[in-house]
Amino acid sequence: MVATAVKLSEKLVKEARKYADIYNRSVPKQIEYWAKIGKIAEENPDLPNDFIKDLLLTEQQQDETPLFDFGCEEISKS
Repeated sequence: MVATAVKLSEKLVKEARKYADIYNRSVPKQIEYWAKIGKIAEENPDLPNDFIKDLLLTEQQQDETPLFDFGCEEISKS
């Protein structure tokens, strides 16, 4: 991923900082989160905002949850 410097208004950064503190995100990650919500909402105007938030929350939880290897071996049919 390539980092790109972007000029943002001080007001947006202050607002993002408040929400970032509440949700334990960095300011850039909070702004990325808002951008994702906006993109999904724009591409899918029929989806309710709560549905979009739940979708992103589920995605985030899946990224944080390690996969568990049950150690099962594939059973071959003989």
